[in-house]
Amino acid sequence: MRLICAVCVLFAVTSLHAAERRAITHEDLWLMPRVGAPLASPDGTRVVFPLAEPSYKKEEQVADLWLVPSDGHEPPRRITSGNGVESDPAWSDDSRRLAFSAKRGDDKESQIYIIDLAGGGEAQRATRISTGATAPRFSPDGSRILFTSNVHAEALNDTDSERLAKQENDRKFKARAYTSYPIRDWDKWIDDKQGHLFVQKIGEQDSRDLLAGSSLIKQPGFALAKGTVRWTPDGKAVVFAASRNRNRAAWAFTNDDLWMVSISGGEPRRLTGNEGLDGGDSWSSPHFSRDGRHLFAMVEPRTDKVYNARQLGVFEWPSLRENGRISLPDGREISDYAISPDGKRVDLLGEDAGQVKLYRSPVRPGVADFIGAPAHGVYSNLDIGGTGSPVSIAVYQSATEPAEIVRLNPNGRDFQRLSSFATSKVAALDLPSVENFWFSNSRGQRIHNMIVRPPAFDPGKKYPLLVLMHGGPYSQWQDAWVLRWNYHLLSADGYVLLLTNYVGSTSQGEAFAQAIQGDPLKGPADDVNQAADEAIKRYSFIDGSRQCAAGASYGGHLANWLQGTTTRYRCLISHAGLVNLETQWGTSDNSYDREISAGGPVWEQGEIWREQNPIRLAANFKTPVLVSFGERDFRVPLNNGLEYWTALQRQKVESKLIIFPDENHWIMSGENSRYYYAQVRDWLKHYLGPVSPPSDAK
Repeated sequence: MRLICAVCVLFAVTSLHAAERRAITHEDLWLMPRVGAPLASPDGTRVVFPLAEPSYKKEEQVADLWLVPSDGHEPPRRITSGNGVESDPAWSDDSRRLAFSAKRGDDKESQIYIIDLAGGGEAQRATRISTGATAPRFSPDGSRILFTSNVHAEALNDTDSERLAKQENDRKFKARAYTSYPIRDWDKWIDDKQGHLFVQKIGEQDSRDLLAGSSLIKQPGFALAKGTVRWTPDGKAVVFAASRNRNRAAWAFTNDDLWMVSISGGEPRRLTGNEGLDGGDSWSSPHFSRDGRHLFAMVEPRTDKVYNARQLGVFEWPSLRENGRISLPDGREISDYAISPDGKRVDLLGEDAGQVKLYRSPVRPGVADFIGAPAHGVYSNLDIGGTGSPVSIAVYQSATEPAEIVRLNPNGRDFQRLSSFATSKVAALDLPSVENFWFSNSRGQRIHNMIVRPPAFDPGKKYPLLVLMHGGPYSQWQDAWVLRWNYHLLSADGYVLLLTNYVGSTSQGEAFAQAIQGDPLKGPADDVNQAADEAIKRYSFIDGSRQCAAGASYGGHLANWLQGTTTRYRCLISHAGLVNLETQWGTSDNSYDREISAGGPVWEQGEIWREQNPIRLAANFKTPVLVSFGERDFRVPLNNGLEYWTALQRQKVESKLIIFPDENHWIMSGENSRYYYAQVRDWLKHYLGPVSPPSDAK
């Protein structure tokens, strides 16, 4: 599927009267164009970004790179046109070339391609490595390309990689063997391959593995962090983030440190952390200021808490003297940052009560200043280009506006739209804006909530209430366009949607999020129930006699806790939700943080293990529930779904179990998503029934 000319989109949009708009469908949601992270050119004149054009047929899905002037005087234009996915764009320092990752022609794995925007012509393949190449970065002088590839730990070059791959394919047995933890990650078994860094001269075919043969990669706890590689300002070395203690994850916190390795090879030098292997502060996302005087990196402090809000560390370069850390007000977490062209300031994004707002700080330790936020919605994927005045680029979206590329004004509130791919499509839909309200819970904490009214809303009618619980738990409901739990698609049949940022959410800073530790289910669930009471009290159009609750991941955990602790809901919906804390601890792809949250290991049978484990409340299970799982989900493995289903059947609770054999923690396939939303819709219709007529109806 190809998009129509963006000019047509920009000028053909007309406002529709609300009465002419219709409720959103799954086809509207799934087929909506999806912009990716934008990247401003170093000179600030242009912005490149990926755009996905989804389809229900995998072979028809397209993801190309688009280019738009940063001043918006022209609409975006497509600059690549390959089958499949083209991603990871990177500018050369002179703003003349772009590198990206793609699988084209006879490529068996993704390779790096380079397109000359100044000279014109088609993109040229730069790499031919058998293990594939991703995440390209031009060297400062533009003569080399840096990329990452997953290779066998013992491989010294690509010939070794091909030989080892052949040996693996020729084996007559199929088995996985492990001697340390972890063994799985989300939906993949961990194998003996590692992420390595490669440097290659542009125009040549041979690449150098910068980590091959080093002592670092031979450590059993080594793992390269994704997307965290940068050239040093002089182009003689590379800075990256990696762990050396991942194998300790069963009994201790782990962390990533920053490392530097010469492009001529040799042993990497550790830039952060201590001499021991115990997990300290965890570092990620390094960036150098353009003048080469400072190195910035995100840092998650290590404390006895599972959750700690990320800050921004600043080092002088090349001395590596730490200049301290920049944080956000009220202990809020930094979600992204970008450095001004002159290197004197840094802009940061942070969550706050359903939004993501803009903050700013000089390059010195302290608390950043709040700058501004849009009237509705959130910012993400911040980037700054330009040679004089900063050109700030971001993605903007809200619950009623799919993500688009924007240029931010200095005040942080206003912006100029640089793309408008979804505008005409959304104009035909009835999408009420989210509404906010607050209340104080039984523990005296302020709780933020959002309400979404259904389409064709009539204040004289009574609407059922659907309580939706977010995952995490260290996340927040945002005023954002959501694909997996789209607010308007869930409310389309005439339900009021309630979204609560319960204790443990990141909506109010570090202390509020940390307050869940030692109270993993009961406290947040109490907030959810109290929020429903508050919503019914405040909004006369909510029918308090008809309520259902739904959630996925941690939201599914809460749904299962509600199953054992209340009968207030007519129905429940639980996707990827644990029902047994103990088996989740032993079978998930991570475990130690669960142990810390519960106050000790399972075998000590502390209070949390005994009293906040939903399966121990199975005698109380009564509420009809729709249960679903991805068979490839290793974060909340299928065994938890089967345990829940068995208990429900034993208790003769009306229930339905859906297993998606090819899905992981999320439902990623278009057809599976359409089927799932239909099942949710039917379940809610059955238990919530039709919208009540106006109270004065005859």
